[in-house]
Amino acid sequence: MKGLSEFVKQRRKEVNLTQEEFAERAGVALTVVRKIEQGKTNLNMEKVNLVLKMFGHELAPVNSKELLE
Repeated sequence: MKGLSEFVKQRRKEVNLTQEEFAERAGVALTVVRKIEQGKTNLNMEKVNLVLKMFGHELAPVNSKELLE
C-alpha cells in the first residue's frame, strides 16, 4: 500500500489541499484520507476509489492469471 499512500499524498499536495479539504472534496471522512496516506492496509475499496477518482484513477480487482500472461 506504500505506492498508494505516496501517490495520494503527493497528488494532494500538488493541488495545495490539506487532508481536511481533500477529504471534504472527495466526499470521504478525514480518517479515510489519513489511513490511506499512512499506508494502512485495512481500507474500504469503495472509499479508496472515491479518493482516487479525484485524480482520474480507480482500483479494481485483478485476476492473478492475467498478471502472468
